[in-house]
Amino acid sequence: MKKLIAVALVAFLGLSTAMAQQTDLRRKISVSGTAETEVTPDIIYIGISLKEYLNGKKKVEITELEKQLYAAVQKAGILKENLTISNLSSWNDQTSKKKNPDFLASKQYRLKVSDLNKFNSILEDLDAKGIANTNIESYDYSKIESLKKDLKIKALLSAKEKANYMVEALNGKLSSVLEIQDGGDNIIQPVYRNLMMKSAMSESADVAPEIDFKKIKLNFTVNVIFEIK
Repeated sequence: MKKLIAVALVAFLGLSTAMAQQTDLRRKISVSGTAETEVTPDIIYIGISLKEYLNGKKKVEITELEKQLYAAVQKAGILKENLTISNLSSWNDQTSKKKNPDFLASKQYRLKVSDLNKFNSILEDLDAKGIANTNIESYDYSKIESLKKDLKIKALLSAKEKANYMVEALNGKLSSVLEIQDGGDNIIQPVYRNLMMKSAMSESADVAPEIDFKKIKLNFTVNVIFEIK
């Protein structure tokens, strides 16, 4: 019986020692730091849809409209490779009085630009009646990954500064970092509907307005635990 009690006592003392070792008795402070900025997209993909139409009895063909588009793209200083065909379709002209009305073709293109105002100048060189619609398909910022890194570093430094003045206010000193938690990426991108085109709005307008492209907002948060000396 005495042996059993002794064994139980040793086990209890061992468990107590292990629990004491697992308890973190270090003084510490937990803070969060944030950093944010706004950037103007410099990679913009635009969808352009051209359509054949009847000008009286004459059909303005898609090949003619396409030549206008490629010429306007090159005139704007955009590489030809940045314009690609994304779709092709045709439909029957039900408004025609012919017994066998013509089929009218349409083509969809994808254009990559770095400045929307270049796209505005392209539209000015196109036949407005041959444009079915245009829309912004997607956009990005070419240095987004580098910017994310810089912002997270700024967020960490912000957390350190906050922890430092809070600890010093109580006559303490900050020590090493115990833990860092990344709050993840928070990137807010504005939503765009179909582009309003100068040529479609008013063929009589002399000057196309500057396009003010909304900015991408980036916000990052990090949570940091520091030890206090």
